[in-house]
This record gives sequence, structure tokens and C-alpha cells, in this order.
Amino acid sequence: MPRSKSAALSDQVYDGLAGFRLAMRRFLAFSEAALAEAGVTSAQYQALLVVRSSPDRQVRLRDLAEQMLMHHNGAVQLVDRMCSAGLAERIPAEDDKRSVMIGMTSKGRDVLEALARVHVEGMLENEPLLAESLSRLRQVTELA
Repeated sequence: MPRSKSAALSDQVYDGLAGFRLAMRRFLAFSEAALAEAGVTSAQYQALLVVRSSPDRQVRLRDLAEQMLMHHNGAVQLVDRMCSAGLAERIPAEDDKRSVMIGMTSKGRDVLEALARVHVEGMLENEPLLAESLSRLRQVTELA
């Protein structure tokens, strides 16, 4: 049962939150450096992940915007930049000529493959601190 809002949080809760935040910040700093080295923005990498995990390795522009938590016009600009960089391509939707599908180019697939490998390694390097922090938070909140 969760603590009431008026009860003070324990030092262990703050330690767990700080450890979790540290693990996430380390991973994000690592990620930003890897993306910069590859010449890809964080949004482009995330969009490539969305496309790769979509059925048929294509996603409707409106669905990309939704999954990226972006407005439609922001997604259009992102896709414009990805197409200019040779990472993505627009494909007319077969079932609705008003819709546009976004797919990856061979360059986009290669870039994503390399970045995904690096990111898995980076995540696993931060796993001990992340797991410890989450475990600590679970333990102290269950005891309360």
C-alpha cells in the first residue's frame, strides 16, 4: 500500500531516485555522444526505431507523429530532414492515396543497425545501477 501524501519519504527512496536518475543520465549522455558521432539526431534515431518496429517496416506519417509525441507539422519537418539525409523515404500508401508511409532507405537501415548495437551495449553497461535503484525503490515502497 502506498504511503499517504503527508508521510515523509525515507532516505532510501531519495537514494533510489538519485541512482535511477544517474543511470538514465549516464545512458542519455552516452546516447547523445553516439548519435553525434553518427551524425544523427535523437529524434531521427527514435523515428528510425518507430519505422523499424512497425509492420512492413513502414509507418504512416500520422502514426509516426503520434508515437513520437509530436504535432503533425513537426513530424513532417523531421521526415523532410531524414529524407534529405538519405535515412528515410516517403512512400504513397496503397490503401489511402492521401496518406504517406515512411520507410527506411538502405542507409537508414545500416545507420539504425549500428546505433542499435551501440545502444544495447550502453544500456547493459548501466543495467547494474538501474536495476539496483529500481529494486531499492520497490523494496522501500513495499515496506511502507
